Amino acid sequence: MAEGAIGHPAQRGRWAAVAVLVFGACVIGFSGILVRLTGTGPAAAGVWRLGAALPLLAIMARTTTGGVGRPKRILLIAGLMFALDLGFWHYGIKYTSVGASTVLSNLTPVVVTAFAWIFLKQRPRMLFLAAMAVAVAGAWMMGIGRGAGTPVLNAPLGDALSLTTAFWYALYFLTISEARKTESTNRLMFWSSATGAPLLLITALALHEQILPTTTAGLAACIGLGLVHIGGQGSIAWAMGRLPTSLASVVVLVQPVVATYAGFLLFGEALGPLQTAGAVVALAGVVLAQWASRPGPVRAAAESPT
Repeated sequence: MAEGAIGHPAQRGRWAAVAVLVFGACVIGFSGILVRLTGTGPAAAGVWRLGAALPLLAIMARTTTGGVGRPKRILLIAGLMFALDLGFWHYGIKYTSVGASTVLSNLTPVVVTAFAWIFLKQRPRMLFLAAMAVAVAGAWMMGIGRGAGTPVLNAPLGDALSLTTAFWYALYFLTISEARKTESTNRLMFWSSATGAPLLLITALALHEQILPTTTAGLAACIGLGLVHIGGQGSIAWAMGRLPTSLASVVVLVQPVVATYAGFLLFGEALGPLQTAGAVVALAGVVLAQWASRPGPVRAAAESPT
């Protein structure tokens, strides 16, 4: 069998990481839905997402690495970036549709790829750049394809907040990519959550938000956010230690596809032909990006499975 074939151990490990990344992106795609269902304020929903996950993350860290240890600066920075990401995104969800907010907040591949190329020396192939453009174009089509019947409070404000989220999400991506070189997934998840939760709580109190859910369904959604955070963001963080940053940022564009269709099914958010076509284009870009970034025969032979 050729060294660069899928059967090679390094290639199998790479495809496993891609599969975990796609799984994590799909799980996170439902987080916007749960934010809407909590009945709390936008920043407060972020507090619940991170706070509800902390006990289980602590147990997981103790089981796998002997404990959470002391936080390094890179972990605290990751928590700050994630708090900014969640705060802006959740307010974007409040004012615009779940699908549009998730699409716009995930337009991070351009920032991530440029940064990785310039500072991390991860030079992309021309075919990868083309694939990234296709995926981003598909996400853009999904965003502008929002139908007139979609119930939103203030679409321009929500879209602007969601677009700003893309910047914070890119910085978070780059931070966890660097942190995963020395830190375990569980320790990274614990300290980034422990850092982000109080920052979001301060924000929620300052903005006089509803902190506690008022219904049983809202409480269930709050707990669900914690589980989604562990399963989704944990999977993404794990895969980030095994894949190029630029590739990972494109693959997670699966997330807005899931969010858009979930919003359509649960909230009646309009789904037009342009959004449907955009989903197909975005997914095609993701597949092409993975194919374009595959290791060549020489590189694959040199890699060892992790």
